[in-house]
Amino acid sequence: MAFKLRTRCHLFNNLLESKPQKQRSTSSTVISLVLHTALIAVAVQATLQATQEKEKVEEKVSFVDVKKDEPPPPKPPPQEAPPPPQSFQVLTAPVNIPNVLPDIDLSAKLTNESDFTGKGVQSAKANTGPVARPEGDQPYFEFMVEKPVTEASNTQRPRFPDILKSAGVEGEVLAQFVVDTTGHVEINSFKVLKTSHELFAASVRSALPGMRFIPAEVGQKRVRQLVQQPFVFAIAK
Repeated sequence: MAFKLRTRCHLFNNLLESKPQKQRSTSSTVISLVLHTALIAVAVQATLQATQEKEKVEEKVSFVDVKKDEPPPPKPPPQEAPPPPQSFQVLTAPVNIPNVLPDIDLSAKLTNESDFTGKGVQSAKANTGPVARPEGDQPYFEFMVEKPVTEASNTQRPRFPDILKSAGVEGEVLAQFVVDTTGHVEINSFKVLKTSHELFAASVRSALPGMRFIPAEVGQKRVRQLVQQPFVFAIAK
């Protein structure tokens, strides 16, 4: 009985001694585990941060856009210098003067024979300086002379063709010819500009050699003039 009691006391003592040792061992294990876990967490966190920083650096580097040199802008086209201002030009009289005047409207009222009296009336002329002269032996125009050609008062007139007069046909001829310094018609210059019938034109051509005119004058000198004159054939009523 006493032996059993001593044995139990010995076991109880051993149990009390081993309990603090187990508690100390468990605490050390927990502390070690916590420290290792913290170290591992720190290491993992450091690794993650390093990886993220590396990725950020790579991303920054990979998205860097290198600006290329832009081509120079195109050069503007060269501007031409404005032409120099033109100076004043002196107009000269034409060398070749036309010898045909514009056509006359035959539909207008016919001229009466009484209008051709052969008496000319000189109009007032302004002193505009020297008059242009035709080249060579070309005749003057009416606007170039001081006194234009007029019919003489006693000159003959073209004869009315009997066949046309009996038929009651009236008409008009616009003739062109040159009157020389003696008042005669240069028949080679005769030209019909317009006629209502060929017989009227033939009558005018036949009468011109016998007709007399007062020559044109320039500076009190007789000159040859190109004349355009209408001849009216009207039946007296």
